Amino acid sequence: MQDWSDADGNLKGVVEEGVLTITLNRPDALNAVTGDMLQALFNRVSEAAVDNDIGSIILTGAGRGFCAGGDVKNMSKGSERADTMEGRLEPLRRKMEVSRLLHDIPKPTIAMLRGPAAGAGLSLALACDMRFADPSARIITAFARVGLSGDFGGSWFLTRLVGPAKAKELYLSSPSVDSEEAMRLGILNRIFEADALAEETQQFAAQLAAGPRIALAHMKRNLNAAETGDLGSLLDLEAIHHARCGMTEDHLEAAKAFVEKRKPIFKGR
Repeated sequence: MQDWSDADGNLKGVVEEGVLTITLNRPDALNAVTGDMLQALFNRVSEAAVDNDIGSIILTGAGRGFCAGGDVKNMSKGSERADTMEGRLEPLRRKMEVSRLLHDIPKPTIAMLRGPAAGAGLSLALACDMRFADPSARIITAFARVGLSGDFGGSWFLTRLVGPAKAKELYLSSPSVDSEEAMRLGILNRIFEADALAEETQQFAAQLAAGPRIALAHMKRNLNAAETGDLGSLLDLEAIHHARCGMTEDHLEAAKAFVEKRKPIFKGR
């Protein structure tokens, strides 16, 4: 097991069973994110992308909530406010790259939710491949409540999960969606009892980390491409990836294990 934290302790992590669990760690502020936290998150996920000891990632929050989004208290003081459009735009766009990274990284990502996931915090959860939660989870776009239009890719991700009309309803009226409704809408993948959430999520992520990593990476690329691409392009991409996976040691091991009626041992090669 490996533990680490950023300089301020606002982002913590642990690697266990090939799973990197990253914890947003500002519980007194419902884990509202700062620029430094987002940069640290981007850096750590970037490192995980090429770390052979890491096969999957869990993103979660400390305390009673996942993430309240941006720090509204600082917004009210004007501490994150630039005087020009250019001064606001470039830093924001740079910070938003963390959503693209969580979506594109060739390793499975799971957001583990307790309590509120709001604003940019919800966007970060939606950027992950899957979302596991306990009954306390609440989904809130929240941007309309603070006079903002939305960032970190939330509108893109939510539209693909629930459809355009429902995404517009959730953004424009900003209701608080409970865990059961979020599950029905397809925002959540699974709901576990509060005392089982961490163990169940870790077990699932560890199972993925122990799987055929090259094949899983190509599966994720196929599925991401399917979100926006046409069928012909996807068939070409599937053929390339399938042929590549057929040349791996993991595929040969799985085929042998199938014939020998045993569980395969994957090595990510």
